[in-house]
Amino acid sequence: MSKSVENTQAMPNDVNTQLLQQQLLLQNTQNQDDEIDLAELWRAIWAGKFTIIIISMVFAVASVFFSLSRPDIYKASVMLAPSSSEGGASGLGALAGQFGGLASMAGINLGGGGKTGLALEIINSRSFIENFITKHDLLVPLMASKKWDRASDTLIIDEELYDKVSNKWIRKVKAPKKPEPSSWEAYKEFSELITISQDKDSSMVNIDIEFFSPALAKQWLTWLIQDINEFMRAQDQIEAKASIDFLTNQLVNIKVATMETVFYQLIEEQTKNMMLTMVKKEYVLKTIDPAQVPDTKDKPKRALIVVLGTILGGMLSVLIVLVRYFTNPKATVK
Repeated sequence: MSKSVENTQAMPNDVNTQLLQQQLLLQNTQNQDDEIDLAELWRAIWAGKFTIIIISMVFAVASVFFSLSRPDIYKASVMLAPSSSEGGASGLGALAGQFGGLASMAGINLGGGGKTGLALEIINSRSFIENFITKHDLLVPLMASKKWDRASDTLIIDEELYDKVSNKWIRKVKAPKKPEPSSWEAYKEFSELITISQDKDSSMVNIDIEFFSPALAKQWLTWLIQDINEFMRAQDQIEAKASIDFLTNQLVNIKVATMETVFYQLIEEQTKNMMLTMVKKEYVLKTIDPAQVPDTKDKPKRALIVVLGTILGGMLSVLIVLVRYFTNPKATVK
C-alpha cells in the first residue's frame, strides 16, 4: 500500500519533468529554426548575387540616362515687404471708430490692413494670371518650350507643339482641347511655376518662379511684382474717386454744420489716399531683395535621382531573388 502511494506521488513529478523537457526542446528547436531561416536567407541572396548586381546596374544606368534627359530648371526669387501705404492714410484709421458707419455707406474702408494678403491672393487668382499671360505674350514660351540652350541663350521650342515659321500651334490633342492651349491650361501651367510664401512674424513675402530660362524667370518675376502693384493701385484709385464723388454729392443735401465737417474730413482723407496711389511706385509690395538671373540650376537633383534609382533597383532585385528561391529553392541554389 505504501509503495502504491509513493508511485502515485512520483507520477506528477515525472509528468512535470517531461513537460519542462518538451518546452526546452521546443524552444531550442525554434531557435534553431530562426538560425536556419537567417542562414537560408543569406544563402538565397548570395546565390542570386549576380542577378542583384545586374538589376541594380540596369537601374543605375537607367537613372543616369533619365536624370540627364531632364532639362535644367532655374529659380528666380524676390523678397518683398508690405508697403508703408498699406491700409491707406493714417487719418482713415483715426476716423474709423467715429465715422465707420457713414464711411461704409460711401464704400470707404477705414479699418485698413490686409492689402498684402489680398495682393497675394490676387496673384494666385485665375483672372490675374490669365491677363498677365496675355499682356506679356507668354503663351508660346510657357506652353511650347522644352529646354534652354545656355550657349546661345535661347529658349528651345518643341517643334511638335508650335511651328515658329508659320507662328501656328500644331500640337495633337483630343477634343475638347484644341491645338492652341486654352487660358485654363496656361493658368494651370503658370501656377505650377510660381511659389509664394509669407513669414507670419516679419510679414516678409518671398515669391519664386521656376523655368527653363534663368533670364525669363527673372523677367517674369519682375513683371509680376510690377503688375500686382499697378493692379492694386488702380483698384484703390477707382474706390477713392468713387468715394469722393459720393461724399461731394451728399454735401449738397446736408444742412448741419457738424455733418459738413465730417464729410470734409472724409473727403480730405480719401484725397490723401488717392495722392498716395499716384506718387508711390511700389504701392503694396516693396522690393527688399530684387530678382536676379540665377547662375546655377535649382533642379533636377541628378545625383539624388541616380542614388534613389540604384537603391530601388537593389531592393527590387533582392525581392526577385528571394521570391524565386522560396518558390523553387532547388533550381536557385545548387
